[in-house]
Amino acid sequence: MDGRDLVRSVKSVGAVRAARGLRTVRAAWRRRRADATGLPPRGPERARVPGTVREVTPGLGGGLIRFGRSELRIFVAVNGAVFWGWDGAAPEPSYALAGRCPDPDPRAALEPDKDGGWRVVAERVTVVVSRHGAVEVLTPGGVTLRRDLPPRWWEPAGGGAARWMLRSEVPADARFFGLGGRASGPRLRDGTYRLWNTDPGRACGPGDDPLHITMPVQMVVADAGTHLAFHDGSWDGTVTLREGEEGAGSGHDRAGTSELRMDGGPLRCWVMVGTPARVLFAWASLTGAPALPPAWALGHHHVPEGTGGEEEVRRAVAGHREHGLPLDAVHLDSGHLDAHQVFTVDQERFPKLPALADDLGREGIRLVSVVGPAVGAAPGTALYDEGVRRDAFVRNSSGEVVRGVAGPGEAVFPDFTHARVREWWGGLYAERLSQGFAGFWHTLNEPTSFTAFGESTLPRSARHALDGRGGDHREAHNVYGLCMAGAAYEGLREQAPRERPFVLSRSGWAGMQRYGGAWPGAAVTGWAGLRASLALVLGLGLCGVPYAGPDVCGPGGDSSPELYLRRLQLGAYLPLLRTVAGPRAGRDGPWGPGAEVVEHARAALAERDRLLPYFMTLAHLARRTGAPYVRPLWWSAPEERALRDCEDAFLLGDCLLVAPVLGPGADRRAVRLPRGRWYDTATERAYEGPAQVLVDAPLGRIPVFARAGAVLAVRGEDGGPGLEVWAPARGRTGGGLVVPDAGDGWEEPETERYTVRWSGPRIVVERECGDGVGEPSCPVRVRGLGAGGGQM
Repeated sequence: MDGRDLVRSVKSVGAVRAARGLRTVRAAWRRRRADATGLPPRGPERARVPGTVREVTPGLGGGLIRFGRSELRIFVAVNGAVFWGWDGAAPEPSYALAGRCPDPDPRAALEPDKDGGWRVVAERVTVVVSRHGAVEVLTPGGVTLRRDLPPRWWEPAGGGAARWMLRSEVPADARFFGLGGRASGPRLRDGTYRLWNTDPGRACGPGDDPLHITMPVQMVVADAGTHLAFHDGSWDGTVTLREGEEGAGSGHDRAGTSELRMDGGPLRCWVMVGTPARVLFAWASLTGAPALPPAWALGHHHVPEGTGGEEEVRRAVAGHREHGLPLDAVHLDSGHLDAHQVFTVDQERFPKLPALADDLGREGIRLVSVVGPAVGAAPGTALYDEGVRRDAFVRNSSGEVVRGVAGPGEAVFPDFTHARVREWWGGLYAERLSQGFAGFWHTLNEPTSFTAFGESTLPRSARHALDGRGGDHREAHNVYGLCMAGAAYEGLREQAPRERPFVLSRSGWAGMQRYGGAWPGAAVTGWAGLRASLALVLGLGLCGVPYAGPDVCGPGGDSSPELYLRRLQLGAYLPLLRTVAGPRAGRDGPWGPGAEVVEHARAALAERDRLLPYFMTLAHLARRTGAPYVRPLWWSAPEERALRDCEDAFLLGDCLLVAPVLGPGADRRAVRLPRGRWYDTATERAYEGPAQVLVDAPLGRIPVFARAGAVLAVRGEDGGPGLEVWAPARGRTGGGLVVPDAGDGWEEPETERYTVRWSGPRIVVERECGDGVGEPSCPVRVRGLGAGGGQM
């Protein structure tokens, strides 16, 4: 490029940016005018509370309680979950629920309680409703887990959506988790959290809230037990949390509180009680089993720089091969599209995309395409014209198609809350499959429409079908990404019925796990971003979304070699491992920062590759039980208070404990171990928990511990299946589950159950069979016998 070309290029970029800036200003004013005329004015409001009990009608599993100014429907479902809804709110219709609502439990019945209240007694839970409308959830032993005070509504005098507030109390020792993907978590401190899926427009860190995935889902852990509360309303709202205090003031406990405020929608709630595992099992049965990813999706994904086309992709793949770095998928961002228009290909940069996909496929590498919801508003283009003909795009209150600004420039947005539109959109993925893509990465699906000021989304007055009910963007916004993911998943199931769909979504809502995984964006900046990365994945897992992971490095290229390496080491143990090319991380891959970094990166990726069978087992177990791959340390022992406050380590399944390095210059770190024996996997030294231990954390690795007696499915040195067994303590036994997987398809493999025991001086590993026990199905390596492990 000579000087004149460079000047022309700079002028061209400047012109493009200026044009986009003008569009965003226009879009912001259009949005403001649309909401000024399309939303009903609030005006005067009347406050209302339920009043006192007037009449009761028992029903299956519960009944209907009528108060002076409201009514409450309540029942216990057969899966043990409790539902209640005010003012006629029923479990359906709901975007969160998978299929139909579970049946009421016929053994549970509504019966009188003291002081004019009523109660429902079930096997796992008791629910007490006071005469003024407070709803209290108790354990079978009578200990209170949660008490919702009587709600309050503010109703516009001229009609319209009523906003409401619900204040809840929990035990003084309780800790809050969940609310979707929160960078400040996983434990949610005192503060206010917004329930509105938001594109911050930049990489962010622990102090930023809200982000792309918010959910009104709380996991609350206390000495008395664990419960999950889901307030099934998708409107904009806030949750204000305040942890309790034991022995405050005069020696009495101060309860923890949660105050939920929503701008409209139904006031309805589901509560599940039990151990964390039982709670998420009930949650998965209610909102849908997590989608099972194909085996390749659990490997290493990479996003090359998006400007170089096919040559850039081939160079990145060759670099991974040259440096001995495993690679399973390459993601193409919007740079591979023609003028950023979705479902197109830039023929200059990718003249033979199917041939590229075939070449990579022979090396075991899949191509993944970015897909955004915005359709360029360009008459004469096939996708836009077809969408107009099908009346697929969101309209405003005046009946005109809503226009925003996105990658293609002026853009329109499909209404995914209409079944007809979802079916049409799902069929469009056939074009991507024909180009050789094997997976799909949804972004900007909050939805995002760039504006110079105000919220970067559609007008709140924009109209949506809401599957026949009709409504506006105030209700549809938070479920938009969920519905888009559903369209893609169902379309792929139809077009490639023998393959498991791979759909990543940057935005979503309760129930998104049944369509795929979550990519919570580039929510990492600096060292603080490492904590945010872990918090996002842990929080999403506790909301039922087990397959998730943020980018390693991030598009801003803010990583020093040390920070990049620590990010990669953490990412190697998260469900989704995706690296992104950046200036300091190497233009094409991890080899850019130098020989030392690439050596350590190779070790991290090799360990991830070795553990792929274990990740696949965790994926199958997540589908069957709802249990996340990545779990907080308190998962198996929520009664251990010290573990509830530990946020710098996590469990990977039942077998491994991972302690990432979250600060610069560290070569050692303290690790809190739960009860039991744990082995440092690098040294095989045994430690007894509960305890806090100080262990080495050199630049080349992060501390990882294996639970005594654990059985892990691994990839052997010959590439075939193997078992890694960690010796149980003397006098104790161990065991584990392995789910062998063919890599794709819908066949349900049988779970292999293994037991581990001492027999004299040796370890015996046996596979449980229908008629007794048998030999393991693959080679076994026993660890933990050296460095004092076998003698303690």
